Amino acid sequence: MTTQYQDRGGVVVITLDNPPVNGLSHRTRTGILDAMVRALDDDGVNAVVIAGTGNAFSGGADIREFGTPMAFQEPTLQTVIDTIEASPKPVVAAIHSVAMGGGLELALGCHYRVAAKDALIALPEVKLGLLPGAGGTQRLPRAIGLEAALNMIVSGKTTTAGALAHTRLFDQVVEDGVLEAAEKYARNVAHSPSAHPRLRDLAVQHESAEAYLGYAGATIAATGNLPAPLKCVEAVAASLRPFDQGLLAERDAFQYLMSTPESRALRHAFFAERAASKVPDVPFDTLARKIAKVAVIGGGLMGRGIGMSFLNAGLPVTLLETTADALARGLEAIRRSYEDTAKKGKLSQDQIAERMSLLTATLSYDDIKGADLVIEAVFEDMSAKEAVFRKLDEMMRPGAILASNTSTLDVDTIASFTKRPHDVVGMHFFSPANVMKLLEVVRGKKTGRDVLATVTALAKRIGKTAVVSGVCDGFIGNRMIEQYSRQAGFLLDEGALPEQVDRAVERFGFAMGPFRMIDMAGNDIAWAIRKRRAVENPAFNYSKVGDLLCEMGRFGQKTGKGWYDYKPGDRKAYPSKEVNDMIVRHSEDLGIARRRISDEEIVERLVYALVNEGALIVEEGIASKASDIDTVYLNGYGFPRFRGGPMHYADEVGLYNVARSIRKYARGYQGQAWQLAPLLKKLADLGQGFND
Repeated sequence: MTTQYQDRGGVVVITLDNPPVNGLSHRTRTGILDAMVRALDDDGVNAVVIAGTGNAFSGGADIREFGTPMAFQEPTLQTVIDTIEASPKPVVAAIHSVAMGGGLELALGCHYRVAAKDALIALPEVKLGLLPGAGGTQRLPRAIGLEAALNMIVSGKTTTAGALAHTRLFDQVVEDGVLEAAEKYARNVAHSPSAHPRLRDLAVQHESAEAYLGYAGATIAATGNLPAPLKCVEAVAASLRPFDQGLLAERDAFQYLMSTPESRALRHAFFAERAASKVPDVPFDTLARKIAKVAVIGGGLMGRGIGMSFLNAGLPVTLLETTADALARGLEAIRRSYEDTAKKGKLSQDQIAERMSLLTATLSYDDIKGADLVIEAVFEDMSAKEAVFRKLDEMMRPGAILASNTSTLDVDTIASFTKRPHDVVGMHFFSPANVMKLLEVVRGKKTGRDVLATVTALAKRIGKTAVVSGVCDGFIGNRMIEQYSRQAGFLLDEGALPEQVDRAVERFGFAMGPFRMIDMAGNDIAWAIRKRRAVENPAFNYSKVGDLLCEMGRFGQKTGKGWYDYKPGDRKAYPSKEVNDMIVRHSEDLGIARRRISDEEIVERLVYALVNEGALIVEEGIASKASDIDTVYLNGYGFPRFRGGPMHYADEVGLYNVARSIRKYARGYQGQAWQLAPLLKKLADLGQGFND
């Protein structure tokens, strides 16, 4: 049963009981409707209260059914709401903790609403490329006003019941005891001589609705070409019409959006992120280790960010450095970062004090030996890692998890420096670690299942999206980005310039093009990796133009010059004549006649390089599923979310078309860099996709 029915002396309480957030599954909707019919048929029942168990009134659609025919099978949510709205007996929603999406729409269909002051309220469907499909765009403007409703619906942002206490949305807002207050309210209105109020009967209030809606639509259109926000404006504008007409307009807009590639991509991303932490051979009930104390070795940029990630979640952190000066710089940088956040109004002085009180600084391994988890964040050099892990093996208590933040190095080799390889795992944070959501969890050959369960659960606790990767050079993200960057270099050899390449992929939707990205990260880092590659595999070919750039001392933003020029205190990238002239000369030295390269070719070569390498990664078992790769690229590399990640995008294009393009590029300049991945070829031949 996903609903409970309880008669409390004339007031029936219908309780949603579908953990974890009382999703409105088909069974739950059926349960609500059956309970309503039962209450309406019982002459002894005077009023109904709808409530939720656990941590939510209702979080909306049940994600286990989302996008399936079951989600639209009768009784639909609209049918349930119609029954509630038509009830001659008053129906009161008792809202605690969370009312979002369909959960809020269910409450909007009730006659009255009583809410806890801190209950979280939202219609977030736009984040999935959709809009509310059960009357939310029609009832919310009638409850809180046109402008406020449009802002909520277009942004999908969450607010609190307390912030909306002055509106028609809530009849009563209480500090606590929501169910008791709702039951009392129901008894008070049970014998009201007048008809019970319905939001659908109210008029939408706005002094200049048409002008406001026109302005809102133009503003949204200027900020991007995603269809959902504009459809939200259209649906909310329809709330100015008679209710039933508006409801039809909402339904048409919802059905249109369900079929768009953008919504398919956003829904794919939603599910991919939730599936990422599920590892096929790690049962969901694997007992995780307790993590109460964390240590971080290294107070540089990465170490500081990693430490802050745990401090922000309320976990004590001990920061270890080798010198007093380095330790002082690390502590000062952490405090300064918090102070900068406070200046933006996102943190209070009390919160800063609380987080800093959880931070301990030390120069001695003796002070970290009681930690449950220690994360090494020293220089990306195997000898440096070896020294740290041999010391940790000697000092740390049995059962402590030993993690490395390495971005490319072999975690199995690192684990071999200890007598407890089952306790060793990679935890590759992305810079800035206290901001970026992605955490690559690198599983060594001997990493314990309980270690994986612990680290993936901990990632959620500190607000990260964990993706498990096997061991290979660069893991998932950096292994793929190498092929992406390799193609970017070849494009410069053939005729493109950095600003054209960056502009093309940014128009495609990337947050940042490859050359702006590497300028921010530091060109010397990529240079060091290329040098290592050349030693390990002399046959590995790549454009030498990046090496020439570094030989000019142009290492990126930190030196004020890289692929672009930078002005003091200004991170804006300005095209560099010096660099562009060097690129043209390099093509001449190679004997290449430079040609005009289209933006379409730029995007295809960069994105398909990711896709092809991603197919190899899935085939090798480095990633357990293609959607994990999408999650990595959406959360760590700025891939456009509305395209769903490289593997989903390839599915949308059609793998046959992707394979055909790769074969074409294999006949061109540096064609040996294109070797069609067997899995990609196989799926293309079968007419299937990576995510089928």
